[in-house]
Amino acid sequence: MFHGASSAVEGHYRAVEAIYRSEWGRVVATLIRLVGDFDLAEDAAAQAFEAALEQWAESGIPEHPRAWLIQAGQNRAIDRIRRDRRHEQKVEQLARESATSSGEPADPDTIPDDRLRLIFTCCHPSLALDARVALTLRTLCGLETEEIARAFLVPPATMAQRLVRAKRKIADAKIPYVVPATSEIAERLEAALTVIYLVFTEGYAATRGESLVRTNLCADAIHLGRMLRQLMVPKPPAEVTGLLALMLLHDSRRETRLDEAGDVVLLEDQDRTRWNRRQIDEALPLVDEALAAEPGAFALQAAIAAEHCRAARPEDTNWARIVRLYDLLLGIQPSHVVMLNRAVAVAMTEGPAAGLALVDALEKDGALDGYHLLHAARADLLRRIGAKQEAARSYRRALELVGNESERRFLERRLRELGASP
Repeated sequence: MFHGASSAVEGHYRAVEAIYRSEWGRVVATLIRLVGDFDLAEDAAAQAFEAALEQWAESGIPEHPRAWLIQAGQNRAIDRIRRDRRHEQKVEQLARESATSSGEPADPDTIPDDRLRLIFTCCHPSLALDARVALTLRTLCGLETEEIARAFLVPPATMAQRLVRAKRKIADAKIPYVVPATSEIAERLEAALTVIYLVFTEGYAATRGESLVRTNLCADAIHLGRMLRQLMVPKPPAEVTGLLALMLLHDSRRETRLDEAGDVVLLEDQDRTRWNRRQIDEALPLVDEALAAEPGAFALQAAIAAEHCRAARPEDTNWARIVRLYDLLLGIQPSHVVMLNRAVAVAMTEGPAAGLALVDALEKDGALDGYHLLHAARADLLRRIGAKQEAARSYRRALELVGNESERRFLERRLRELGASP
């Protein structure tokens, strides 16, 4: 990438890149609150990171890089608005806010709910659900339009149009950038929970990059889940509780999902003594609480994750109960991905041939043809019954679709174990 650049320059670039990955969502969320415009905030944030790349090379990374970036982005937004006289009132407002601050930018942690405001803004019921989710992935996670399009299995041009329309609708409808009143939360809650979980999912299994895990996004999503649950005390809905439990349980295994080389470690091969017991002990009562109410999709997924965390050894896992939980989940959230996960659980209870029959039916359906995990699961089941050549074909198909380098290396290793080339 650097073609002869010194190790110091390369180290600086990677340090700024790491800050970009960890702070983009926070910076953009705060700038949207300050300037009231999605596009302007994203442009200002991008310019702030460009300035940081240059200026920090000389001055060093500041003690509070996020605060520096927000201040730099705000300054660039002011400059941009000043070029348009129609926004003089907004310039004066932002200038007053800057004038009242000390020389050092305020620590943005003093405003802990900017991202929650962003989620509820994106989750306004006047927006289509896929637009809400896509817009949040773009602004909070910093995913590129092409990556979001891949997740939705649509062409990038189609996704770009959806994002433009969603931003325009927010502006035209003057949707406020606030956490709504309690009476208004219910109509946005399902979408808000979905996007918080998608933020977590992007951290737990990153779409792109070298590492499978983006720890900062997992932590952010759990923090947002806690905040949302706190907003709804004394009786938070079961799905809010279930989502928090689900994220805690998945995150409890974070340190064991990759080996020292950064390669994937399968669930059955993970060192369970290294799982985060504090998080598991916090989550299990939340699972019971959610199931005692009217459980929804997140509560049932949390119950499935709990079965894994309750098993001291892989062979102790109650796979039959997991299949029953997937049956319940299919009843309230029928989807091809849930069917795929159930098929894997069936393979653990009835054998790989039984699971393979279900996966083959999904493959013929075609709805998940662009989903690399379908082909990876099929390849694994074929490998387990000794159908090496067909397994290799499915592994190669998964490789054509996978975007994360850790997962790519795992699939390539499986192919080599079969005596096949990628």
